[in-house]
Amino acid sequence: MIYELRTYTVKPGTVGEIVKAASTLSRDIRGDDFGKLEGYWITEIGPLNQVMHMWSYSDLAERTRLRAELAKNPRWNGEYIPAIRPLLVRQEVRLLNAIIAPVAPRTTGNIYEFRNYRAKPLGGAKQWLELFTAVLPEREKYSKIVGLWQTETGQPNEVCHIWAYPSLNARTEARGNALKDPAWLEFLGKGTAVLEEMHSTIMLPAPHSPLK
Repeated sequence: MIYELRTYTVKPGTVGEIVKAASTLSRDIRGDDFGKLEGYWITEIGPLNQVMHMWSYSDLAERTRLRAELAKNPRWNGEYIPAIRPLLVRQEVRLLNAIIAPVAPRTTGNIYEFRNYRAKPLGGAKQWLELFTAVLPEREKYSKIVGLWQTETGQPNEVCHIWAYPSLNARTEARGNALKDPAWLEFLGKGTAVLEEMHSTIMLPAPHSPLK
């Protein structure tokens, strides 16, 4: 399975327009016939005026084939693309290999946190993932992970993970409790040593997002 995370930066004030086009035109045209929609979010804290949407494919060959078919779809070219083209400022694409495939939270109405870390070249990502997956059962005592990936293309030496929380206050509480856990503190001491950059984005699920 390959995952594609697409980040669109749009003109200020137009996030609502692109979400509307995605939730109506795009969903009506695409459904899950041209890749499965895993989640669609609006950035709330961090980089602004962005939407992030994740799609899954059985492999790279299927992605290539389905995107080629979609590019020939008359409604896609005649309705959806003209609707969003005036809104877009920039598009970014990450192709991701799942270490932990997406798992929906037990409840809906969540906020989501997307964390992406750039590791040191030549093995840093592998080292971090080994340390992180070993300590994850301890970390999940405080909140559950939604998914964990390593980038295939787009951003080299990067790991990405998504978390869900009922609220920002719940996020603060969970992370505060984790910082009191000796196992987690030990991981932080080792894990940060192989990282070069850390970024966090708080996202809100769009109405049509499968992950709520």
